[in-house]
Amino acid sequence: MAAADGGEADHLAGERATAQFDVDGMKVAWAGSRHAVEVNDRMARLVASDPVFRKDTRTMLPRKELFKDTLKKAAHAWKRIVELRLTEEEANLLRLYVDQPGYVDLHWGMFVPAIKGQGTEEQQKKWLPMAYKFQIIGCYAQTELGHGSNVQGLETTATFDPSTDEFVVHSPTLTSSKWWPGGLGKASTHAVVYARLITEGKDYGIHGFIVQLRSLEDHSPLPGITLGDIGGKFGSGAYNSMDNGVLRFDHVRIPRDQMLMRLSQVTREGKYVHSNVPKQLLYGTMVYVRQTIVADASKALSRAVCIAVRYSAIRKQFGAQAGGPETQVINYKTQQSRLFPLLASAYAFRFVGEWLKWLYTDVTQKLEAKDFSTLPEAHACTAGLKSVTTSATADAIEECRKLCGGHGYLNSSGLPELFAVYVPACTYEGDNVVLLLQVARFLMKTVSQLASGKQPVGTTAYMGNIQYLMQSKCAVNTAEEWLNPAVIKEVFEARALRMAVNCAQNISKAPSQEEGFSELSPDLLEASVAHVQLIIVTKFIEKLQQDIPGHGVKDQLQNLCNIYALHLLHKHLGDFLSTGCVTAKQGALANEQLGKLYAAVRPNAVALVDAFDYTDHYLGSVLGRYDGDVYPALYQEAWKDPLNDTVVPDGYHEHLRPLLKQQLKLSRL
Repeated sequence: MAAADGGEADHLAGERATAQFDVDGMKVAWAGSRHAVEVNDRMARLVASDPVFRKDTRTMLPRKELFKDTLKKAAHAWKRIVELRLTEEEANLLRLYVDQPGYVDLHWGMFVPAIKGQGTEEQQKKWLPMAYKFQIIGCYAQTELGHGSNVQGLETTATFDPSTDEFVVHSPTLTSSKWWPGGLGKASTHAVVYARLITEGKDYGIHGFIVQLRSLEDHSPLPGITLGDIGGKFGSGAYNSMDNGVLRFDHVRIPRDQMLMRLSQVTREGKYVHSNVPKQLLYGTMVYVRQTIVADASKALSRAVCIAVRYSAIRKQFGAQAGGPETQVINYKTQQSRLFPLLASAYAFRFVGEWLKWLYTDVTQKLEAKDFSTLPEAHACTAGLKSVTTSATADAIEECRKLCGGHGYLNSSGLPELFAVYVPACTYEGDNVVLLLQVARFLMKTVSQLASGKQPVGTTAYMGNIQYLMQSKCAVNTAEEWLNPAVIKEVFEARALRMAVNCAQNISKAPSQEEGFSELSPDLLEASVAHVQLIIVTKFIEKLQQDIPGHGVKDQLQNLCNIYALHLLHKHLGDFLSTGCVTAKQGALANEQLGKLYAAVRPNAVALVDAFDYTDHYLGSVLGRYDGDVYPALYQEAWKDPLNDTVVPDGYHEHLRPLLKQQLKLSRL
């Protein structure tokens, strides 16, 4: 589709004419199928053409107006979903393209999956129909004021009272207040609340409970419940459309059957019993959520890169000779060396996200067959990918802002809001450092089991080749040899394995394993990152081994894969040198090859971001608009600011005029 919402002249037509590949074929490669391209196109256009979903003044709205606007858009989106009888796939895409965080994200993304994953069949039959029709609105109340990543440290209690067959939910301390759940502050009527289950005087740890928070008649809080919004957050617009909430319980009673009882129950007499459903089934939901986060990383990164590439092709600075035109910013090697690795990363994260969808299906099938053998590896893999992709994306959005110069700092560029709305991903669903340390524990365990002959599985299978990889030497002698995927893969495998083995050896010298792990945690983080980067490189290489239709599409993806890998090698050259994986000369050859790859991508850069197929509405950027008509758009956007509602500013007569007329009354010192 022509992704512009307007019909103006195409100022980027010359850039698009230099593309050396079939752009429609690349759209299919990016989206995953022709069907995906078509349904994305349809839903994106549906949103872009609806005035209710307008968002160009969002960053100028006061918080109350912004929240009301979010409620209006959520209600209108639901109305359209029902009227048009959209499928679940179409409805999810429509909400994606509305592009405004709100309570529906947590209702569908956390509340409903929690009931499906942890509720009994009877509980699902009772609660899910109401949730599916929005007769109730739910959120996920886990994080507290005093505890986030350490779920086992949560303080909220749910104490069983056998005399009334009820749980008493209570917030015993200020730090036990639920804090941050999206949708909790103003919208949700119900929550899945995580609390310490206490029965017969014993604490059985954290369990989930369905608790009604507000009246279904007038939306007022129920007795014993104190709740509200936690206040404004980073940025203008951005995540301030979400009502992240605070919640306290004062001995609130709920029926016993509102404990989510798929994995364990409390009997009428107060006995705690485990069900015959294995607790490992919860891993399936976790893999699904993390797969979604990785997919979201590729979306956010590709939006930022699309803006930066298009604007870099429009913007001209310096280089004019004899009155000729100035140089396009995208032609400067410094711009290419910062921008094109981010373009390559967007594609890399997209393809590893695709693979994670397959992993989720595989894990689900194995769980149903009660095969838990690959679960620890799947947990480590998804934890690591969530951490690495979200951290890289947050950094990349900010880099794209800087790549757009001063104009990138304007809200109308779309980049400040995109950064502010995205950066919480580094913390929610697992702090990124904490997750990498979980990966490190798994890697250390895997290394320790190699001596016993236990073969590692999945993304750690390369560790089974320890004898070879610990001794292997990179044979690269020319820059072109770095284009061999087998060479790249082996070097990344050797680096990851050697860093993990080095950490394991150093831990073994410590007085205790825990002490060693703590002391070496910075090194362990780097070893985890090396392992995860290997996964991403490997999955990109595997994508290229598939049949990819479309003239020149595979060639362009090959270039991007090589840029992604060789830029990582350049960026982490210290790792590769210190572990003896490459020599200094080989590192220099990789960098030389990178320059050639940037030159190969340059004529295709604009077409490569066109393949993301984003409407101007979804991009939300005057700098990244499809037609490239940037400067008139920037000028027009400036006049929309409320500060320009009056020619003479409010406050002139009180403060500016007395100053200019030298009429300020000075206090006598």
